[in-house]
Amino acid sequence: MAVLSKVLVFVTGDAQADRVVPPTGFTARLTGLAAGSMAFLAVFALALSLASGRLADRWSDALAQSSTIRISATEDQMDAQVLAVLEVLATTPGVLEARPLSDDEQNTLLEPWFGPDLPLDDLPIPRLIEVIEDAGGFDATGLRNRLAGEAPGAVLDDHTKWREPLVAAAGRLRSLGYLAMLVITATTAIIITLAANAALAANAQVIRVLRLVGARDAYIARAFVRRYTLRTLTGAAAGTALGLGAVALLPGGDPAGGFLTGLGFQGAHWLWPLLIPLLAALVAFAATRMTALATLKERS
Repeated sequence: MAVLSKVLVFVTGDAQADRVVPPTGFTARLTGLAAGSMAFLAVFALALSLASGRLADRWSDALAQSSTIRISATEDQMDAQVLAVLEVLATTPGVLEARPLSDDEQNTLLEPWFGPDLPLDDLPIPRLIEVIEDAGGFDATGLRNRLAGEAPGAVLDDHTKWREPLVAAAGRLRSLGYLAMLVITATTAIIITLAANAALAANAQVIRVLRLVGARDAYIARAFVRRYTLRTLTGAAAGTALGLGAVALLPGGDPAGGFLTGLGFQGAHWLWPLLIPLLAALVAFAATRMTALATLKERS
């Protein structure tokens, strides 16, 4: 009850103390505009971080339990090599499923690189065998040794060299998103601090009069803290709403579309941006309080 009472007093304010801080003017517009702009950017930084996390998980899951065996052989030996590889895989612990890719599937894989009219029959294209692992996986080194002995033209690719850089890149993107949010938070604190300093300087005469009639620095600072916190909360709420609207207009998530089509929020992640105005208000509260108390102490 005591905490709730303090919150209500903070929100409703003190009419006498509120006169210290101008309700309109340059600093009021600067605070609201800065909070709104930073919140708008924070929504996209948060969307980038969450989308990068989903991307890393998707890439990791998609490649973690699948491998490919590439068979290079002459045309008269190709079928025999494929059968030999399938027999090896059938007796390999950890292999859940193995199947050769059809010509249409191989065409689909090569189409982004060579176009839709690739003549597979006229080119020495290796045959590909898709290998699906079970939960325990298989011994890649042992499988390579068996393939070398029974199907010399077969090469195992367990996707490690592809998976690790992709997952690492997505992880770095997520870290950059979080770093951007920290920079946005620091910038917001700096702008609010400058605005509070300007307001304190502009109202120096009013502050002197209040001190003459017995007002304490904590009383004066509380007025600045309340006004700037509420301004920041209002501006950040507007910026967050605009940011959410802009994110909602982005293309929806599509596994075939890659990263840019899945940049928006998904499921419960839509609730995370609602914390941005509260975080901005906390930053404004701390920045304004420290600035006001320090400035008033210097001028006492």
